Amino acid sequence: MKFTSKKETFVLLVGDIVLFYVALWLTLFVRNVEFPSWNLFSQLLIPFAFIFAIWLVVFYIADLYGKHTSIFRRKLPRVIFNAQVVNSTIAIIFFYFIPYFGVTPKTLLFVDLFISFFLIFAWRSLVVPKLYLNLPEKIYFACSGQEVDEILQEIKNNPYYNIKIANERELKNIKVSGITSIVVDLYDEDIDQALKNFYSMIFSGVRFIPLSNFYEELFDREPVLSIKEQWFLENISNRPKPVYDGLKRLMDMAVAGTLGFISLIFYLLVYVLIKLDDGGVIFSEQERVGKDNKVIKLLKFRTMTNANDGAQWGKVENKVTRVGKFLRKTRIDELPQLWNVLRGDISLIGPRPEFADPVALYSQDITYYNIRHIIKPGLSGWAQIRQEGEPHHGIDIGETRNKFAYDLFYIKNRSFWLDLSISLKTIKILLMRKGR
Repeated sequence: MKFTSKKETFVLLVGDIVLFYVALWLTLFVRNVEFPSWNLFSQLLIPFAFIFAIWLVVFYIADLYGKHTSIFRRKLPRVIFNAQVVNSTIAIIFFYFIPYFGVTPKTLLFVDLFISFFLIFAWRSLVVPKLYLNLPEKIYFACSGQEVDEILQEIKNNPYYNIKIANERELKNIKVSGITSIVVDLYDEDIDQALKNFYSMIFSGVRFIPLSNFYEELFDREPVLSIKEQWFLENISNRPKPVYDGLKRLMDMAVAGTLGFISLIFYLLVYVLIKLDDGGVIFSEQERVGKDNKVIKLLKFRTMTNANDGAQWGKVENKVTRVGKFLRKTRIDELPQLWNVLRGDISLIGPRPEFADPVALYSQDITYYNIRHIIKPGLSGWAQIRQEGEPHHGIDIGETRNKFAYDLFYIKNRSFWLDLSISLKTIKILLMRKGR
């Protein structure tokens, strides 16, 4: 089962491209109060083709080609509007600072912003849900628990999936009830007898879906409350991936080296600000847990009264300084970690490394938590771009378990393309200045 199929992505992509050009045509009509001639419209086709290509990348970064969960659907107007504001800014820069095409459509851009917003919003919220790009399904859940409840709530709140939930009575006569799939928890201790009962249903054309697969496909994270050791043996490995690991390291060195050199221009500014604020040391060296549970020392600009920000987990009083608030808000405090990337302590992409004291507590309350240290941690990760809301800096087991679910998804599915996707979507987080 795929909740975001290639067919769906293709339909969304084609629809967006068509509407971009329709919005451009309507913009010319509104501006000139007459039907635009083909000569006028054709003059704008090529330059706007470059712009629209960039706009599609912005839409991808904004997650408009990802899963249309109920949470995402509620944010759809804001996501589209923000993306179009960014797109208009890009268009202004393109046309005014790269005047190769000799086009400077001042009025066009602002009119096009509003027209394209309403067209894209209507297309995504009113038309796409009625296209039923996913095949109709009737599913029986032969399992229960918190994560099953999450799935049922998501399906109930989002008609986009085109799924009906079957009850136990309908299970007795599958051909009449029309059940297409049964979700089973393969790691349930009492599953053996249930599987024997379900075996004969294979010949009825019913598809059986493991709960872990269904949950992962729906939420892009793993059901950490349901999985057992068997799941890890089947899905997690620390065996080297020579091509992927080599390419990842080359990218780390190239990107971190380039950005690290450019970031040097901020060092003098930070030095002056910190000295004027409290006169303390410039850098904070934090001990975090890295790959194979080894302690690594991350370098950051100091943002708290104590040079080791990790002192907040002990009895030492430690508060964020005035300059520290600015450095955190702008992410400038993270820049020295680029040298940790070059040194090989961390990667650009991977699970965010935690302080040792919280890790000890998390490991007691969250089963299998230490498996996240099977790979090298990173500056940004899947959890940072997928987890909803602002992460807290304190110890929160529920929030950390949710973040761990995303980390497991990354560890299982890590690849060059997933890393590239995280890198692109991290840009959105940096611009919006949220997440840690």
